[in-house]
Amino acid sequence: MEAAALNDLGFAHFLSHTDVVGKLVLTALLLLSVASWYLIITRAIANTLAQKRAAAFLAGFWDAPSLLDVRSALAAQPIDNAFAELAQQALQAAGDSETHSPHKLAAAGGLGEFLTRVLRNGIDQEAARVEHGLTVLASAGSAAPYVGLFGTVWGIYHALVQIGLSGQGTLDKVAGPVGEALIMTALGLAVAIPAVLAYNAFNRRNRMWLARLDAFAHDLYVLTTVGSSKSANAR
Repeated sequence: MEAAALNDLGFAHFLSHTDVVGKLVLTALLLLSVASWYLIITRAIANTLAQKRAAAFLAGFWDAPSLLDVRSALAAQPIDNAFAELAQQALQAAGDSETHSPHKLAAAGGLGEFLTRVLRNGIDQEAARVEHGLTVLASAGSAAPYVGLFGTVWGIYHALVQIGLSGQGTLDKVAGPVGEALIMTALGLAVAIPAVLAYNAFNRRNRMWLARLDAFAHDLYVLTTVGSSKSANAR
């Protein structure tokens, strides 16, 4: 008898007795959970691969004898990380500045200003790229508890209405329906906690990644402008 009573208070019993609103709340939580875990897994894999590719490129970059060798290496291999892409843009900008007319906006201000604009634009593009998916994680982390709470309130309301209609308000009659309604709150927290933790982790990684990219952009600026100055003096 007790085992049967416990089975009647399980999650399956709750699903079978919930109404349309409750099913909609469960569907919303399920969609938020699926979207969150998809982004968590894909972003974690993408960040790991980007880190390894960037480390390999930077090791080869600083071992190269000159920027000409870097340009040749970039032309011979696919651009698969933000550091390689930024280096390619900087070297291309340095080459283009020699062919652009000084009266064109692209070369306005000389090589230094032109290169600064190119590097800034490259960093901005990478910043937008690494932000992909974080809005969904932030929304899931902030909205899921409230969605679950709404489901709980709705479930308790219907449970109390049914208890009132039955005329049996004893503890054993109230505990089951109210406990089942609280499942919604637990589900909301189960969706929100991983999303919040992942959002914080990805946000920290992005700040560190962009800081490294900004430092590399400064190194590119110095190497490119100094190299161009030496080439001009040699001529």
